[in-house]
Amino acid sequence: MPAAGTRKPMRERFREQVREEVKAAALAQLAAGGAQAISINAIAKELGVSGPALYRYFSSRDELLNVLVIDAYRDLRDAMAKALDTEAPDAEARIRLLAAAYRAWARAEPHRYELLFKAPFPGYDAHAKPLAEAARALMGVVLGVLHDTTGKPYQNEEVLVARRANTENHQLAVALWSRLHGFVSLEIGGGFTAMGLDTDALFENEVQVLTDRAT
Repeated sequence: MPAAGTRKPMRERFREQVREEVKAAALAQLAAGGAQAISINAIAKELGVSGPALYRYFSSRDELLNVLVIDAYRDLRDAMAKALDTEAPDAEARIRLLAAAYRAWARAEPHRYELLFKAPFPGYDAHAKPLAEAARALMGVVLGVLHDTTGKPYQNEEVLVARRANTENHQLAVALWSRLHGFVSLEIGGGFTAMGLDTDALFENEVQVLTDRAT
């Protein structure tokens, strides 16, 4: 039970609850028709309120989409970090765990995965601070996998330092992510469907290439 005085005010708790309900409705629209299907007015109708009332919780549709992108980055990052929260003997084992977690999340959340890498609205700025920080947190997990000793994810500033210095680990992390992203994007986009390929075997081969390069 929360200690006296530590519970959030009811108005704040209500605001958070409504924002979560709006996001849940938006995610359902995303799954049904992609980012273009997300409509503040349709969400308002579903929740039984007026369209203008929802603008007290999200200033615009663009803000809502930005929040969904940040949430997706964080959830993917957490899925990878959770998979790595086990004793892995070396970098190769960590890379395999990370690759499997990345692929599993994308296959389970294909519409959210696509939202991360396709501009969801005109004027979308992937370099805006909250979005850039969420993306760096994802790269921080990849960088940590390549670390010689602990495999602990890099923090935001550590990612920036590695990128600016163009360290070997940063180069490897970008190469690892690029190949992984390419495979997963083709898979969830149906790129392998007509080829009659064993995608599990193909993925295993791709991961082996990654581990050979990184280790």
